[in-house]
Amino acid sequence: MDQEIALPNSETGMRLVAIAILQYQDKFLMQLRDDIPTIVHPGVWTMFGGHLDIGESPDIGICRELNEEIGYIPKQISLFRSYIGDQVQRYVFYGVLDVGLDQLELNEGWDMDLLSPEQIADGSHYSGRALQNRPLAPSHQQILLDFLASSESRINML
Repeated sequence: MDQEIALPNSETGMRLVAIAILQYQDKFLMQLRDDIPTIVHPGVWTMFGGHLDIGESPDIGICRELNEEIGYIPKQISLFRSYIGDQVQRYVFYGVLDVGLDQLELNEGWDMDLLSPEQIADGSHYSGRALQNRPLAPSHQQILLDFLASSESRINML
């Protein structure tokens, strides 16, 4: 990784998160966040991941989050990019999802599904659990669009 990695500590005002682009063939795993107004991105589609613990490195954090949220850790996970926004720094990792949805455990969130590049570009997706179309979080949509425009997006399309 050629980018400087900041580790979370109790003194920084910046929230540090790690999120994962998990690619299954030509689709991408997304989580429909719980529709709870007090959480970040309530009721919208995002990538799996979460806040880093104090002193936790992003690569350890993303593996912990994926294990907690879906019971799955890719065999190999690589840093795609770091995005710095208002009060948040996102470390975005990517890897291959080599199991089907039926082999994942949804331990956090309302729903999960595999979205095509067209659905990502469209910015919304139907949830069978919510029984309605729900938007993608704009920041997560943009990260996925950046990924789709990169050479890394071909990791599982060969």
